[in-house]
Amino acid sequence: MRFMVIVKGCETEKVPSKEFMAAMGKFNEDLSKAGVLLALEGLVPPAQATKVKFEGRTPVAVDGPFVEAKELIGGFWLWQCRSKQEAIEWLKRAPFENKEVEIREVLEPEVFRDVFTREYQAQEKAEVRS
Repeated sequence: MRFMVIVKGCETEKVPSKEFMAAMGKFNEDLSKAGVLLALEGLVPPAQATKVKFEGRTPVAVDGPFVEAKELIGGFWLWQCRSKQEAIEWLKRAPFENKEVEIREVLEPEVFRDVFTREYQAQEKAEVRS
């Protein structure tokens, strides 16, 4: 199973300490050695981001910064774990303090397709009954 581990953060945070960076480096090394780490990426600050909003079918691009954003994503890991509980156990080892991190399972294409197909079929049946 793959999990996206989403780290909240933004450009207003202070620069991490050398101790934190060393601890995070060790944590990432442990993830890698265990075969859990598939990807690790940071994101540019919101001031450099662009949102694309679809008004009807017309896309409209708007450049940051975005003051209304309350939970900005600073970066993410992609992990391979046997279960969600294993991903949680790994995350508990991370050297974070006062931080919120989200774990979400990444649906494999065939699972996503199957779920979507079942939901679409149920929707069609409901429309026929109406």
